[in-house]
Amino acid sequence: MSVAQQAVEFLAADEMKFKGLGAVGYGLAAIGPGVGIGIVVGKAIEGMARQPEMSGQIRTTMFLGIAFTEALALIGIVTGFIF
Repeated sequence: MSVAQQAVEFLAADEMKFKGLGAVGYGLAAIGPGVGIGIVVGKAIEGMARQPEMSGQIRTTMFLGIAFTEALALIGIVTGFIF
């Protein structure tokens, strides 16, 4: 068996050992954005209740905040797949 074949077998065995950590990492990475989205939506509803005439602008800002917060979760899942 050549050195290259041994290296491939070693890396394949090492990869199987860490396969489940991607799912755990994504689960942990989704906690922060989940809490963040809850806060953003809650504060937006509170703002709309206090000033109904501003609800269009508040809703637009809320959706932008949700999009930026959700980007963190997507980065977490990509990182889980990379490692």
